[in-house]
Amino acid sequence: MITPPADAPGTTIIAGCGKLGTALGERLVAAGGRVVALRRDVSSLPNAFTSISVDLTAPIDEPLTAADALVITLTPSAVDGDYSSALAGLAAALPTPPGRTVFVSTTGVFDGWSGRQPITEDDIPTGETERSQMLLDAETAAVEQFDAIILRPVGIYGPGRDFLIRQTLSAPTIDAGRITNRIHESDLARALETLLTMAEPPRVLHAVDEEPVALREVVDHIASLLGVTAPSGDGDGGRLHGNVFDGAALHALLGHLDYPDYRAGYDELVADYQRGA
Repeated sequence: MITPPADAPGTTIIAGCGKLGTALGERLVAAGGRVVALRRDVSSLPNAFTSISVDLTAPIDEPLTAADALVITLTPSAVDGDYSSALAGLAAALPTPPGRTVFVSTTGVFDGWSGRQPITEDDIPTGETERSQMLLDAETAAVEQFDAIILRPVGIYGPGRDFLIRQTLSAPTIDAGRITNRIHESDLARALETLLTMAEPPRVLHAVDEEPVALREVVDHIASLLGVTAPSGDGDGGRLHGNVFDGAALHALLGHLDYPDYRAGYDELVADYQRGA
């Protein structure tokens, strides 16, 4: 049973505090909260955070502070794929369970999905691939250990996440017909903050913008902004394939997205990339 917070959390632990965790943490600090950030290398984290160097693949030697909220943003590589042990160790190091926990998973739990499209929060992933089963097991462990809310972002992009720009500039070919879903890091951090502070959050939420499109369309747009020739397709004729995720629940939750489609996001990112090139 999720405990509704009376207000914004006073202390939030962010486990695996990378780019997304930092973006969230800065929002929480700006709102007057305290952020305790856990990761192996804390040297790049903001001074406003209480940063603790922790390897979550090993037992945590020192007890952690009590927290009103916990956000888990661990990648598979950060825990060597063993989410169950990492989350059990995290739970053991906490003096009391946080009032609210959000586990940042991924829509990768639907890898290999052959069910209906678009996929909504009502659809239950079945772990069709080794990776999707690992991610699904991680979600189960988060719910069992912390009664966690599950947030499933699609492809995260934003400042410093310029892979697709570099691919447009250098890749000889692309998988032109692959359906791409994305969420800007700014909107994702807003979603996380909302899940921490709203009275009755959903148990599962997919984080996706308003316009899933083929990779061909996105790369062509980026190429036009850069003034270069876009990479060619990979020879499959651009046949559309892949999952489409319905973001209606997220959009209703936030009211609007700051970056509702790839154009809004990549127009800004390409301009920043060119200034820094």
